[in-house]
Amino acid sequence: MSDNQPIKGGEFIIRDTAPKDIFTPEEFTEEHKMIASMCEDFIHQEIIPHLDRIDSLEEGLMPSLLKKAGALGLLGLSIPEEYGGMGVDFKTTLLATEYLGLGFSFSVAYGAHTGIGTLPLLYYGNDEQKNKYVAKLASGEWAAAYCLTEPGAGSDANSGKTKAELSADGTHYSITGQKMWITNGGFANLFTVFAKIEDDENLTAFLVEADSEGISLNPEEKKMGIKGSSTRQVFFNNVQVPVENMLSERGNGFKIALNILNIGRIKLGAAVMGGAKGGIDESVRYALEREQFGRSISKYGAIRHKLAEQVIQTYVVESATYRAGQNIDDAIKGLIEGGMDKAQATLQGIELFAPECAVIKVAGSECLDFVVDEAVQIFGGMGYSAEASVERAYRDSRINRIFEGTNEINRMLTVDMVLRRAMKGELDLMGPAMKVAGELMSIPEIKEPSNSPLGDEQNMLEGFKKTILMVAGSAVQKLMQTLAKEQEVLMNIADVAIWTYLAESVYLRVQKKIDSQGEAACEHDIAIAKTYFYDIADKIAKAAKDAIQSFAEGDEARMMLMGLKRFTKTQAFNPKAARQTIAQKLIADGKYDF
Repeated sequence: MSDNQPIKGGEFIIRDTAPKDIFTPEEFTEEHKMIASMCEDFIHQEIIPHLDRIDSLEEGLMPSLLKKAGALGLLGLSIPEEYGGMGVDFKTTLLATEYLGLGFSFSVAYGAHTGIGTLPLLYYGNDEQKNKYVAKLASGEWAAAYCLTEPGAGSDANSGKTKAELSADGTHYSITGQKMWITNGGFANLFTVFAKIEDDENLTAFLVEADSEGISLNPEEKKMGIKGSSTRQVFFNNVQVPVENMLSERGNGFKIALNILNIGRIKLGAAVMGGAKGGIDESVRYALEREQFGRSISKYGAIRHKLAEQVIQTYVVESATYRAGQNIDDAIKGLIEGGMDKAQATLQGIELFAPECAVIKVAGSECLDFVVDEAVQIFGGMGYSAEASVERAYRDSRINRIFEGTNEINRMLTVDMVLRRAMKGELDLMGPAMKVAGELMSIPEIKEPSNSPLGDEQNMLEGFKKTILMVAGSAVQKLMQTLAKEQEVLMNIADVAIWTYLAESVYLRVQKKIDSQGEAACEHDIAIAKTYFYDIADKIAKAAKDAIQSFAEGDEARMMLMGLKRFTKTQAFNPKAARQTIAQKLIADGKYDF
């Protein structure tokens, strides 16, 4: 394969990327920064002062806030100008989503409205449907919700029981069924409803106006967190929906759901990154203010360790998110240049990088959980009090590992999608895997420690990729058709792949910055990258070891474990000093500024 060819989704396992070929947050333009600033100002002026009112589900408040966001153009960022939107590229929507991710329950309502609420219509609707509804959604005049999940159909969404029956005169469908966990359900004007027609195997999607006769709502759900997000069960009792409100084609609903979820996953990763940065800011603020034993707790090594780890995890996820965002933009651009319309190109471009979307969803949600957990710990007893913002952040964060497909489902999807592409001949995994298997039988190459700032990390990255190929290749050969049932093994492989993608992303970002600004200007970035690699090598080794010993034994297992030791070897490194360096910058700045 030519290095000039654009990289494909999942191909990071077998193909190296040059630092110059990725996008990094350092490259955002002044226009990008203006959009980010507008989003940040909106959150601090319109949302943060009213969090208690939002969490109390004050009637009419959330719709009014969405209308205010609409007036600023924030609901229409991904909507073409012809429908009242701004039509920005994908990574710009990620940037806006990140800064709006500071808004707790509002962020959930915003994400549901602009994502799963609006995008099915935008990408699958016909001209008549879009002309009728999209401008209203872009302005905030109408709010949108997405009705997929049912009491008996969560992760297995296609097993839903909601039915749509065509009327005798062929003018309407009668929809009957129950949907649950519907975000924005209490005030939405337009539902995207998934139902099965007759005995169809797959769902069909419909646009249903919320004031239609036969729709009823249960009271608001009482939830652990995101209390200000309206979450209701929605009941459809012979709701008459005009045939022209079918979205796309009959039986295409499950495909719509999957593709919209791909978008939702990476956008969730961006949103939680904003929340993580907010959690870091709160942590360092409190650490500077709080005194114990006669001095600020920010001066203690244990606190600095926590602050540094918060920064490392967030910086790494940020690197991966915008790398993938640019990959998606490039894919969309290439498809449009090939003659595809923008809506279809957007869907296909995102689908191409579905494995990376799943990776970022998992990594982002777990990063935020880590950050807010550590924030509560830094706050100590105050962190457990409802008076502190981190208490709300801690509760609100937990849902993100369940939203948009559970993290367990997304882990298995990551591996499944890559293996399926390999089976279709879209990715050559077995060739490189066989090469690594042959390497296990040969005398290992001795690499001298590198003098370049990230030379050791570059070598380690090569080893991480060999680990994936060794374990996944052997698992496929050993388990064959039963691999799909070996969920623990799949999750082990997924973890290795996720951590490798994150490691490569941070390596590429920091190396690009070094190439542009010089080593001296990148002290803290280098410390982040080196610490992450040092820590993740042991985690990769553990996950791979667990997988190997689950399906291999005897000489085969011993040989693979010896190879694993080689592939995950680390060089001498002082992680304490690196973390202290990172923490000192955070403390000096008083906020996340990396």
